Amino acid sequence: MENNAVILIFAKAPIPGTVKTRLIPSIGDAAAAMLHSALTERVIKTACATEMDVVLCCAPDSSHPFFRDCADDFSIDLIDQLNDTSLGARMLASLNEALVDYSRVILIGADCPAFTPAHFGDANTELATHDVVLTPAEDGGYTLIGARKTRPTMFANIDWGTNTVMNAQRQALSAAQLTWHETATLWDVDTAEDLPRLQTLKPPFAFFLPS
Repeated sequence: MENNAVILIFAKAPIPGTVKTRLIPSIGDAAAAMLHSALTERVIKTACATEMDVVLCCAPDSSHPFFRDCADDFSIDLIDQLNDTSLGARMLASLNEALVDYSRVILIGADCPAFTPAHFGDANTELATHDVVLTPAEDGGYTLIGARKTRPTMFANIDWGTNTVMNAQRQALSAAQLTWHETATLWDVDTAEDLPRLQTLKPPFAFFLPS
């Protein structure tokens, strides 16, 4: 089952002031960038613990030294995300490109430290009987989307970055006549309220919580 699947990880270059912007008022732009790097490395390590191939999809491109270090440290491939397009367009392009070589694709972001290898394995299993698999997030979005087939309109009319994303994604999949399965809801890291939960992880994240 797992040998013809790939995990795509969408990640931005950890440039201070451009990542985890909702955390900057609480911890500062430098710490937010460091946290983004740590989250990215954690999810790469988790993905690499599966039997699936792992590819880091880089924005704005793969030239940043952090991405090169990740490729060397984890022995993974790098590809560039499309520029100047919506998140839905970028995800659709990446899914379609990967489905040329793989029968199942799992696409995730870098901000869900709650992932375990089992989450990816379960998502991959569900793709045997569903066109799409989704892992909802507590904030109304989702942390994972997997696909064995796509449709051009599967990301239509989604207001990215809002608490309506998951519901809009359900509507888009239904309109596109794609079947889907939803796994258990997970949490991700977007705001200062999410930071204390990082200390419950093993190992915990070592950074300063806002006072």
